[in-house]
Amino acid sequence: MELQDLLTVVIPCKNEKENIRNILNSLNKQKNSKGLLVIVADISDDLVTVHHINSERNKNINILTINGGYPAYGRHQGALMSETPYTLFLDSDMEIKETDFLEKILNEIITKKGSLLTCKVRTTDNEYNYVYKFFDLIQKFHRITGPFALGGVMLFDTKSYFKLGGFNPNDKFAEDYNLSKKVNSKDFILSKNIIHTSSRRFKSKGVWYMVRLMFLSFLNRNNQSFFEKTHSYWS
Repeated sequence: MELQDLLTVVIPCKNEKENIRNILNSLNKQKNSKGLLVIVADISDDLVTVHHINSERNKNINILTINGGYPAYGRHQGALMSETPYTLFLDSDMEIKETDFLEKILNEIITKKGSLLTCKVRTTDNEYNYVYKFFDLIQKFHRITGPFALGGVMLFDTKSYFKLGGFNPNDKFAEDYNLSKKVNSKDFILSKNIIHTSSRRFKSKGVWYMVRLMFLSFLNRNNQSFFEKTHSYWS
């Protein structure tokens, strides 16, 4: 399986000097990743971040840097440049442990003919995993509550992404939920594969703050203005 023929990866980024190298390095180590297009929607004013992005060029993956903004804007701008059947949205603080991760999730969405696939998320330092296990439980009830995918890992059938309208560039918060809730439950796949992320938001904001915002997002799921506010998430 040549990944470059099937998949485009989009990563929003802002001053991610501690993380961007990890995810790009993870992608460079993926099986059959030669030529895989990875679009980094970057709005960094940190030269170290730019250096780390450049350090991962000319290996296996093909890195294209475009102008970013809030994650929803950056994700959508990247999607507009995707010419492959599938588009994978990753956060810049993700890390992939298994070298066949991309092949496995692609095979799963192709075999099951889904529109959107997400998978289990765990932290790189093994802290706060009880919160992500709680998220796993919520996702299992998606046929009742509607699909809920974490923006850190969202694999879309590209045509389905655009039929749904894609990420709303005006969203400044919870753009992942605002889009994933539009997916038909029968077309939503919760994979057992695992991807890792940093625990920085829980450390800087606190667990209660994060869980509270998740529930507020659900309660305001039909209120577009809610998603167009930052809710101090990025401060």
